[in-house]
Parts: sequence; C-alpha cells; structure tokens
Amino acid sequence: MSVRAHAGGASAQDGAPVVPHRALLTLCVMLSTIMQALDTTIANVALPYMQGSLSATADQITWVLTSYIVAAAIFMPVTGFLAPRFGRKKLLIGSVAGFTAASVLCGAAQTLEQMVLFRLLQGVFGAPLVPMSQAILLDSYPKEKHGSAMAIWGVGVMVGPILGPMLGGWLTEYYNWRWVFYINLPLGILCVFGLTLFLSESKAQQGLRFDWLGFATLGLAVGALQLMLDRGQLLDWFHSREIIVEGVIAALCFYLFVVHSLTSDRPFIDLRLFADRNFTFGLTLIFLVGMILLAGVALITPYLQTLMGYPVLTAGLVLGPRGVGTMVSMTIVGRIIGRIDPRLILLAGFALMAVTQEEMAHWTPDVSMPTLLVNGVLQGFGLGLLFTPLSTVSFATLPPDLRTQATSLFSLMRNLGSSIGISIVIFLLERGAQTAHSDLARHANVFNRGLDDPVVGRIWDLGALAGRAALNAEITRQSAIISYMNDFRLMALVAVVAAPLVLFLRPPARQGADPHAAAAALE
Repeated sequence: MSVRAHAGGASAQDGAPVVPHRALLTLCVMLSTIMQALDTTIANVALPYMQGSLSATADQITWVLTSYIVAAAIFMPVTGFLAPRFGRKKLLIGSVAGFTAASVLCGAAQTLEQMVLFRLLQGVFGAPLVPMSQAILLDSYPKEKHGSAMAIWGVGVMVGPILGPMLGGWLTEYYNWRWVFYINLPLGILCVFGLTLFLSESKAQQGLRFDWLGFATLGLAVGALQLMLDRGQLLDWFHSREIIVEGVIAALCFYLFVVHSLTSDRPFIDLRLFADRNFTFGLTLIFLVGMILLAGVALITPYLQTLMGYPVLTAGLVLGPRGVGTMVSMTIVGRIIGRIDPRLILLAGFALMAVTQEEMAHWTPDVSMPTLLVNGVLQGFGLGLLFTPLSTVSFATLPPDLRTQATSLFSLMRNLGSSIGISIVIFLLERGAQTAHSDLARHANVFNRGLDDPVVGRIWDLGALAGRAALNAEITRQSAIISYMNDFRLMALVAVVAAPLVLFLRPPARQGADPHAAAAALE
C-alpha cells in the first residue's frame, strides 16, 4: 500500500485519498506548523528582558536563538527516516508533545545554561513539525487540490515568522517574557488531542537501516554552518578563530557527505530526489525565497525601531499587514492555481517583491505610516504568490514514497536561505554603515563652507564638544540610512535573479481545474 493511502485513510478506486474529518485534521496539522513557525522569531524581541533575568551578557544571550536554530537544522533531515520507521502519527504527536514540554521548560528556566539546554530540546522536537505537516497535507488531498492544500499550509509557514515579533512584543510588554514560551502549552495540548483523534497512522516499515555516517556528516556540516552564520557578525567573521574552525568543519563535512552519498548503496538522502528537475530547481528557489522572507523582516524591524523611533509593539503592528497580504494572496492562489500556469504566478510574485524592495531602497525615516502599511501589504501579497505555487510545483512530479524526505529538504533549504540571508544583510548593514560614515565624515571639516552657515551653527555648534558630538550622531544616522537603502536594493536584486529560474520548472499536469477556494477544499 502506498504512503499516500496510509497518510490520511483509505484510498478510493480512482486513487484519491478518502480522509475522514479532513477539515479538523488540517486545522490540527496547521496548528503544529504555526507553533514551530512562530518560535523562529517570537523570542527575538524578548531577548533584552531574558538577558536581565538570566544574568547573561549580550554575547551569551544570543545562544537562546542560536541553539534552537542549530538543533532544528541538524535534525530536520532525519524526519525522512523517522516517519516511515515509526509511523507519521507517532512521530508527529511525539514531536508536538516534546516541543510543548520543552517550551514550558524554557519559560521556567532560571539560568542561561538551562535555557540553552531547553531551547536545544525545543529545536530537536520542533524539527519534524513543518515537513511532516506539509507531507500529511499533500497526502490527504487529491492531486488537483494540492494547490489549495499548500495555500493553507503556507499561511502558517509564512505568516508565523512575520507575526512572531508582534505577538512576542505584546506578550513581553503586557505580561512577561516567559509567556513567549508558555503560550505554546494550550496550543500544544489542543494539537495533541486533535491529532490523536483525526490523524490515521501510517504503516511502519521495519528493518530500515539508518545511515549514521550520512547523518553525522550532514548534521555537522549544517550545524557548523549555522553557528558560523549566527555568530559571524558578532565575532568579526574570519578574523575569529572560532568562525574559521566552523567554516572548515562545515566545508569538510559537506564534502564527506557528498562523497559518501555518491558511493553508498543506501545513502541518508535518496539521490532520486535530485533527478526530479522540478524538485531540484524548487530547492534553489525556496532557498532564495527564504532569504527574501526573513532577511527582509530582519531589516525592517530595526529600521522602524532605531531610525524611526517606533516602540517595539508599534513596530510589530506595522509588520502585521504583511501577514494580511500573504493570507489574502494565498486564498486567491488557492482558487486560480488549477487554471493558471503556476510559473506565471511565481513570476508575478518575484516581480512584486522586486518592486516593493526597490521602493524601500528610496525610503527615509520620514516615510509616512500609510506608505509603510501599503508596502507591507503588497510585499506580503507577493510572498503569498511565491510560496503556494512553488510548494505545489516542487512536489508535483515526485513519487509519494519520497515526499516526507523531500519536504524535510524543502524546509531545510528554506531555513538555510533565511539564515544565510540574515547573516549577509546584517554584515552588509554594519560594514556599509561604517563605509558611509567614513565617506560622509571626510566632508565635516573646516574647509566645508556649508558648515559656516548660521543655521547650521545653531543646530551644531562646532566650537563645542556637544555640537561636534551631535554632528557625528547625525552622520551616523545618515550612514545607517544609506546602508539600509543598499540592503533593500540587494533584496530586490535577489528577486530579479530568482525570476528566470522559474522558467526551468515544468508545469504540473492538469487533472481538472480547481474552482474552489482553499477553505472550500477542506470539505
């Protein structure tokens, strides 16, 4: 019997899955996705409060984020082995229960060591949630409704990281930073209860051999790369011995993993996946989409707080419309993806992302609130146009037995794209600001007659120490604006570069139009 039939229930004669309580199952699966997606960003705004409670330095507190990201990245590819070995139901329920328990322990942590340990556990248990939920939805819906299923699933994956800072800021502001983690307790209990009732068990495959060498080399490569990316800016990149060691380990282990995979009879990752052109180009595109998604959030959040002076809660509320735009576009895509070539939708998404990012490259801190909100809605709309058709096309031509492993790699590439994208833009932001400051400061000297203007003298009294300090502060501010502009333009360039790759995708075979909305597909 196929994996597809096992995922959701019996299979009809025409091959379409018959899934009892599909709507309730979808809601439960989506809840597990939202929990994991929220935790990628929800803790960020609470770090300063954690730092005081846990008596940690600014360097040490970043391990609260790093430990979670690294653990999730290492264990995400293991999902492809654990699901067929133990069954999807056992794995997903165990992962949700473990993730919820680890969240409660994080909220109760009294020392930094405890927090890092519990965040590691949270990352380990959270790793299977997103790929498992994607695989279960793909197997629970007929092929002609995969677009609608991916639209529903994409809402949690895309909106979670966007709304995370807003929810985290609200909980921290009005309650306590510990509620950033405690919020998962009622959600986790509800999710476990629902999955127990509505998710059918898949048949476990006994006797599967685990490729320990493949897992070890890939895990070390991904873990070392994540550590290097997360700590690179803090330690001044390759001027640090730690970063050099992590880079060497990542490169060496990845090389060993590739060699082992090509020479092993049963490698850790089935190489048949990469024979599928759609999936291979889909991995490349989701990597670039991951860069645009979270790197953009990593830029706009400090822009609003440091340059525009918005408090953390207001900054989070300004980001909210991005999520609204994403949900609206995913609902629309769920209606039209069965009738329109998904590649056209992808091209429209990349075009919209390029235009909105280029518009941001012309912003100053005087930009109006309506402009911020409209740009956010359009940018979220563009992300929705990207994620659903890309998820649909990437898995359209894969055999069902490879789906769980494929979704694990798909999620891993999205996370790596996000990590690399954030590291690149933060590095360029810091270095760009330093370069711009140096260029601007060269003109702040006695030979610049503009500084002799009486109006300028009233603003910056260059004869006084306070006046010179105020001038330097303004130069620093202007340098940051220039650096942000360059980073926003880089994000626009990533969208432009990604767009031609869409043409290498094959459109999925049409098995009848899907005239129903994503919500109607739940029936």
